[in-house]
Formats: sequence, C-alpha cells, structure tokens
Amino acid sequence: MLLQGNLSGSNGTGTDPSMFFLTGIPGLKALQLWISIPFCSMFSVALLGNCTLLYVIKTEPSLHKPMFYFLAMLAAIDLVLSTTTVPKTLSIFWFNSREISFNTCLLQMFFIHSFCTLESTLLLAMAFDRYMAICNPLRYVTILSNSVIAKIGLAALAWAVLLTVPLPFLLRRLPYCGSHVIPHFYCEHMAVVKLACSDTRFNNLYGIIVTVFIAGLDSMFIVLSYVKILRAVLNLASKEEQLKAFSTCGSHLCAILVFYIPVVLSSTIHRFGCHVTPHVHILLANFYLLFPPMMNPIVCGVKTKQIRDRARLLF
Repeated sequence: MLLQGNLSGSNGTGTDPSMFFLTGIPGLKALQLWISIPFCSMFSVALLGNCTLLYVIKTEPSLHKPMFYFLAMLAAIDLVLSTTTVPKTLSIFWFNSREISFNTCLLQMFFIHSFCTLESTLLLAMAFDRYMAICNPLRYVTILSNSVIAKIGLAALAWAVLLTVPLPFLLRRLPYCGSHVIPHFYCEHMAVVKLACSDTRFNNLYGIIVTVFIAGLDSMFIVLSYVKILRAVLNLASKEEQLKAFSTCGSHLCAILVFYIPVVLSSTIHRFGCHVTPHVHILLANFYLLFPPMMNPIVCGVKTKQIRDRARLLF
C-alpha cells in the first residue's frame, strides 16, 4: 500500500517528493541474499575493528600521542560512514525495504559526502603529522599538542560541513515531477540530481567543483608532504634509520591507498566504462564506502606494534 500510495504507476513517478525508492542492484535481485553475506561480513569487521581501535587508544596511556589521536578520529569517521549506509543496504537485501523519505535521503547524503570529505582532510592532517615527526622531531610534541590536535579535528569537521551543507538545500529547491526511483543502495548526490525535472546545471557544477577542490588540494598537499619526508629520510646516515623512519609512515600510507584507490577506480569506471553493466557501478560505489572502514583498523593493527600488542590482550 505504501508503494502504491507514493507512486503514480509502477515506474515510481509522481509530483510528491516526500518518498523515494532505492532499487538495490538492478538485474541481480535473485542473488541479493547471497550478495548480502559479504556486505554483512565487511560491516561486522568494520564495526568490530574500529570500536576495538577506539577502545585500545582510549585505554592505553602509551598511545596518547598525536598519531594515535588522528587514528582514533579516522576510526570514528569510518564508523559513521559504514553505519550511515550499510544498515539500509542490508534492509533492502533482507526485507525489500526500499522506501526512504526525502528528508532522510537528504540527511543520509549529507553524512556520506561530509564524512568522505572529512576523511580526505584528516588524511592530509595525518600527512602533516608524519612530516613534523620526521622532518622536525624536536618540535613535534610542542607543535602538535592536544589542544592543537583538537583544533585541527574541529577545523576539518567545519571545513567538511561548510562544503557539503549547501548540497541538501540545493536539492530541496528542485522539483521532482518524474521518477522517484534512485538506482542505488543509498542517496548519492548526482543520483538524486538526475531525478529533478528542472535545470540542474548549478547543482552539477557545484558538485564537480567541490569534488575537484577537495581531491585536488588534499592529494596535492599529501604528495608535497611525502616529497619533503622522502628528502629528509634519504639524508639520514644509515639504512637502519631510514627504514625506521619509513616504517612510521606505513599505516598512514596504507590508509591513503585504501581510501583513494577505490575512489579512482569507481570514478574511472563511472566516466569511461560505457559498456560496464549498472550493477558493477553500484557495487563499486558501495565498495568505496565499505572497504576503507573495514581495512583501516586491520592496517593499523598490522602496521602498528603498540596497537597490535594491546589488541591481543583483548582477544
């Protein structure tokens, strides 16, 4: 009854934008129960791993250092990203619960895009942390005090919110007189824009500018930081000192790769994969949001001895 009451016809159209419908994976409905198994497994690993990481950093005094505070922020961001999208995805898989209200859709979209922006900015802050630790070790603790780290975190959050908060307001002003069916598991900005039946050039332009601005600036400064780190490490006297310096960057470098590789892969296939089936695009988009939250705590545990040793005591 809910489906019929909010659609004019079976194709999900109407003038009332109060309700949208998520399709899940078009063409793979018969396999969705099986596909839900890896999704649920990855989500469980992400929850357990990030909660464990937060607990270990909070309870172990030796981990109360700048690098680990940034890792704790990363874990909190990953928890928000995974819990914002995966529960709805699983409800589509298991209960065919495809309805999502317009306001909930905008709220979900805001959290997804703002926390993706926040994660990118935090990776830049972590690059600065590694730069200070290796290139200016005598002033490292003085400059990156607890209050400075808190200010960096708040500034990153404010920056992410400032860039993302216009998106739901820009979407709210648009009329949706056509289909209300979103071919996705969650409310992604461009997927909602495509449902509008008016001029969306400004929405498209703003989305592109924000994406290029964030990805371009953050990646540029991260590369610049590591160029300076590389120069400083190569100037060290012995190979042992060089390897020790590089090892302190291991978890951060892995976090960068885990975050940016799915982004680049998804964007490349989306723009140039003309013959790629729609369900591949959708699965990649979900992989991009779920893979980093699952992998980051694993990488931190493997690459960081203090976290690995403390986590062993818990299990």
